[in-house]
Amino acid sequence: MKNVVKSFVVFFLIIVLGSAAHSQTVQKIGYVDFNNLVAAMPGIDSVKAKLQTYQKTLSDQLDAMRAEFQNKGLEYQQGSSGMSDLIKQTKEKELSDLQERIEAFQQKAQTDLQAKQQDLLQPIVAKAKDAIKEVAKENKYTFVINSIEDVLLYSEPADDLLPLVKKKLGIQ
Repeated sequence: MKNVVKSFVVFFLIIVLGSAAHSQTVQKIGYVDFNNLVAAMPGIDSVKAKLQTYQKTLSDQLDAMRAEFQNKGLEYQQGSSGMSDLIKQTKEKELSDLQERIEAFQQKAQTDLQAKQQDLLQPIVAKAKDAIKEVAKENKYTFVINSIEDVLLYSEPADDLLPLVKKKLGIQ
């Protein structure tokens, strides 16, 4: 009877320890401040300069349209007392149409600027993501979290992959 109990205890311990060892696969989690990484990437200054130039072009055009609207509005106000009803209606319609064109241009400019930003940043973002994947695989990380998203509650400083990814990309 003692042997049966001993055998049962040994068998039970083998099963428990074996399943415990099997279920404890290590998952290594690292984090990166993705915005900081992208800001440090080579070529980001060129992207910023191109976006600023494009934004200035759009802004200058919008300013010109607004100046035209103000000038025509001022003209209308100064000369409206001597205008016939037909000319007043024509001028008011002209001002209204110009205001609609300004609003449409402003919306289109904002959309175009966002699209331009996405197009210019896409290769840099792709390169950063590829570097993160390589570093994660090389260092056997299961997950890498963008630390800027407030998803990370706790981490060891040694798990910050930003220095490793910057090194991989040759960034100081």
